[in-house]
Amino acid sequence: MRLKNTENRFGLISIFLHWLMALLIIGLLILGLYMVALPISHEKLKLYGWHKEYGLLALGLVAVRLLWRLINITPRLSLPLLEKIAARTVHWAFYFFMVAMPITGWLITSAAGLPASFFGLFVLPNLISPSEEQRLLFQQIHQWLGYGLIATIILHASAAFKHHFINKDDILKRMIS
Repeated sequence: MRLKNTENRFGLISIFLHWLMALLIIGLLILGLYMVALPISHEKLKLYGWHKEYGLLALGLVAVRLLWRLINITPRLSLPLLEKIAARTVHWAFYFFMVAMPITGWLITSAAGLPASFFGLFVLPNLISPSEEQRLLFQQIHQWLGYGLIATIILHASAAFKHHFINKDDILKRMIS
């Protein structure tokens, strides 16, 4: 298998980034839903710290993924026009969510007046001044973006399974092998 994409298949780097980001994002969504339901405790604060650090990692990886997408060809989609438009729309929606989710998380942290640390290696500057009103606003936006991302993941996975089990085409296989 090649490292770069071809006209018909995704390369190893695209496949690796896809599945790494999928696992990371699904893990962050699960962690986010779990941790917000916990009462204030040492465990909850520890989980919030992990959520922020891995969220910042996701932001860095999406930059790598976007760069890789821009310097690489995208395999052709042999689909009807409406399905092709839907597929491209969902992929760009993922990029929107992969940028908007960590940015709003960083804005929540900034509005709370807390540092955004990247695994203790460095601290990012606050994007805005502390403000409880803005923290609550960005928290709501972050939450609803999360729900939108979950819906988009379900739509994406459903389409992949539809292509594999009903259409019996190679759309899913291109991202697995």
